[in-house]
Amino acid sequence: MFAKVIIDQDAKALDKEFEYKVPDGYELEIGMRVLVPFGNRILQGFVIELKNDCEFDENKIKNIISNVDDFPCIKKEMISLMKFMAQKYHLKLASILRLFIPSQMREGKVKDIFESYYHLSENYKDIQIKSSAKKQVEIIELFEKNITKYFSQTELKDFSQSAIKSLLEKGILIKEKVKINRTPFVISKEDKKVTLNDMQQNALNVIKENKTYLLHGVTGSGKTEVYMHLIARALNEGKSAIMLVPEISLTPQIMSNFKSRFGDSVALLHSGLSAGEKFDEWKRLYSEQAKIAIGARSAIFAPLENLGVIIIDEEHESSYVSESNPRFVTCDIADFRARYNSCPLVLGSATPSIDSYRKATQGKYQLVELPIRANGKELPRIQIVDMMNEIRMGNSGIFSNQLLAELYNVVNNKKQAMIFINRRGYSSFMRCRDCGYIAKCTNCDVSLVYHKEDNRLKCHYCGAQFKVLTKCPSCHSDNIQYGAIGTESVTNALKEIFPDVEILRMDNDTTTTKNSHQKILSKFANSRPAILVGTQMIAKGHDFDDVIIVGIVDADQGLYQADYRSTERTFSLITQVAGRAGRSSIEGKVILQTYSPKHYVYKFASNYDYKGFFRKEENIRETAQFPPFTKIIRVLFADHDENYVRNLLKICYNEIEKLKDEFGEQIIYFDAMKSPIKRMQNKYRYQILLRTKLEKADEIENRVFDIVDKNSKNSVFIEINPQNMT
Repeated sequence: MFAKVIIDQDAKALDKEFEYKVPDGYELEIGMRVLVPFGNRILQGFVIELKNDCEFDENKIKNIISNVDDFPCIKKEMISLMKFMAQKYHLKLASILRLFIPSQMREGKVKDIFESYYHLSENYKDIQIKSSAKKQVEIIELFEKNITKYFSQTELKDFSQSAIKSLLEKGILIKEKVKINRTPFVISKEDKKVTLNDMQQNALNVIKENKTYLLHGVTGSGKTEVYMHLIARALNEGKSAIMLVPEISLTPQIMSNFKSRFGDSVALLHSGLSAGEKFDEWKRLYSEQAKIAIGARSAIFAPLENLGVIIIDEEHESSYVSESNPRFVTCDIADFRARYNSCPLVLGSATPSIDSYRKATQGKYQLVELPIRANGKELPRIQIVDMMNEIRMGNSGIFSNQLLAELYNVVNNKKQAMIFINRRGYSSFMRCRDCGYIAKCTNCDVSLVYHKEDNRLKCHYCGAQFKVLTKCPSCHSDNIQYGAIGTESVTNALKEIFPDVEILRMDNDTTTTKNSHQKILSKFANSRPAILVGTQMIAKGHDFDDVIIVGIVDADQGLYQADYRSTERTFSLITQVAGRAGRSSIEGKVILQTYSPKHYVYKFASNYDYKGFFRKEENIRETAQFPPFTKIIRVLFADHDENYVRNLLKICYNEIEKLKDEFGEQIIYFDAMKSPIKRMQNKYRYQILLRTKLEKADEIENRVFDIVDKNSKNSVFIEINPQNMT
C-alpha cells in the first residue's frame, strides 16, 4: 500500500503531495500524522490518501517511518475542505492543514494529562482487615459513605500513603488513571426557560433546509434564543453544531448562556485559551463528548461531524476575514461545511453587510426578519449632539452637556452606562507645536500612541514601546501637543467627575491576561452605579438590564477613512452599541456626539433605518463601481528589503498590465503604489490594486494568482475585497 503525504513545512517547493510506501502489516488511516524520511531529514507529514498502486518506480519509494498519533487527527471532511481552500485562496496545503489542529499539538508541546483515582473493588467486603488498622478502616468508611465516587490522590491527602498502599495490595482499593480535561472557566448561571414569541417561532420554523439564511433582527430581538433552539433541534436529531461570534469578549456571556442550557455538550475554541485548554476542548469535540463548538473565527474548523446547523452571529464583522496568512473568509468555509453536511447556514445580524443583504434581496440567501425587540419595548432613542455647538457655547471638554446630564442621572439612580470610543490609549499621537515633529515607530510608518497609565508611547501595529516625549528630539522645544483622545483619557476624565463610581475600561490593553474579559464584564454586571468605557469590544452581544445610557463620544472617528466601507462600519457600530441600552423595562437613551450632524449615516442610524441606509449605500457603490458590484484585487508586497519589494512589484505589474490589454473594459482600475502604511513591522509595503467588473472577475483573479505564484516566494499576499485598505 502507498500513501500520499503533505509535508508539514511552510515552503513553496514542498507544497505538493509526496508518495511513500506503507510498510507491510502497518495500520494507517487517512488523516493520520506520520514521520517520513525527506532527504537527510525526518519530517512530519499528513496522510491525505491511501492507494494500492504507485505512480513511480517502487524501488525508489521510501517507507513511512511511524505514525505520530494513534488516531487520524484530520477527518475526511477536512481533507475535502483543504482542497477547496487551496483552490479558492491559492494557499499552501500544509498551511491549511495546520488550521485544523491545535498548534501546540502539532509541535508536540501539549498532551493529555492523567490523574490517579481510587475506588472500592467489587468484592472488597470479602477481604478482611485488622481492626487495629484504623486508618485503613477510615478510608473504607469514607468510600462507603460515597459509594459511587472516585477519590483523587489530592482528595486523600489526609491519609498516609502506606495505608492507601496496603489497601491496594489487598485488592480492596482499585487505582485507575483518569484523563483530566483542562476546561475553560465559565460563570455558571440558571437557565432561563424562554418561550419563543411568534416571530422567533416563525424564524425557527423557516430555518430548516440546506441553504443560507440571513437572520436580520434588531438588537434585543432574541436572535440568541433562536440560535439556541436551532442547536437544540440539531442535537435532538443526533447532530452537532457550530456557533461563531466575532469577538473573544463575547464568548464569556455566550458560553455562560449555552453552558446553562446544554451543559458539557458545549466546547469553547478561541485564541484566548491556554494550550492545554484548547487541546482538551478540541479532543472533546473530536471524540463527540462535546457536540457544540462555540468560538471566534477559528472555531469554524472544529473537528465535528454530521453538522446539523452552522451559525455566524454578527455576520457583518470584519474579524471573520483572516488578514494574515493563511488568508480566508469564514463565511466561505462555513458555506462549504454546510453544503458538505447538508445543513442550514444561518448568518445573523442587526446590521447585515451590504453584500449579504443584497444577496438576500436577490434570493441567493433567504431573508428571515425579527423587526421588534423580544420584550416588545422600543429601541432606545438616539439623540445627536453637534459638538461644534458645544464649542461655541464654551464647552471644549470630552463630554457634551447632554451626555454629562444623563451620566449624573445614571449615578443618582444607581444604574449603569456604557461609553463607546473606538480608539484605545490616552491620545493618538504626541506632536511638537513648534516644528511639527510627530513621534513615530521605528519599525512602522505610523505615529505612536501615548498610554498615560504606563507612561509609554506604543505602536499599535508591532507592539514596540518608547519613552514619552518631554522635549522635541528635532528642535528641543518642550511645547508638546497631544492628539485625539482614546479610552484611557475618557476613563480618567470620568474618574475625576465621578470619583465614587465604579469606572471600568475594556480594550486591548485591559484584556491581555487570561479571563480578563470575563472579570471586567462580571465586575460591571455586579456594580451599581457603574460606567463601562470601551472600544468595539463593548458594542455588540452584551446584555445588561440596568444599562440605560450609551454615550458615543466620537462618532466621526471611522467615518472619513479612505475605505469604501467606512460609512457601513460607522452605521453598524452606532446601531450595535446603541442596542446595549434599554434592554429591560427601563427606557434607554443614546447620546451620539459628532462634528458632522448632517451626514446621511446619522440620519439613518438615529432612526434605525437599515433598509434606507442599504438603499442609499447600494446606490452609491453601484454609481462609483465598488463591491458588491465589482471586485477589488489587492496584491500586497512586503519585505525587509525595499529594493527587492520594488523590483518584484515591477515584474508582477508588467505582467498584470498585459491583462488590461486582454480584458479591456472588464478592468475598471489598475495601478501600483506604496501602501497607505508604507512600513509595518520593519517591512516595506507596496501594492497593486485592480478593480474589475464581475463578469470576468474570477478569471482575472486566477490569472493574477498565477502571475504572483510564478514570480514570488513568501513576500506577496493577495486579498479579494480587502477589509482594511490600509
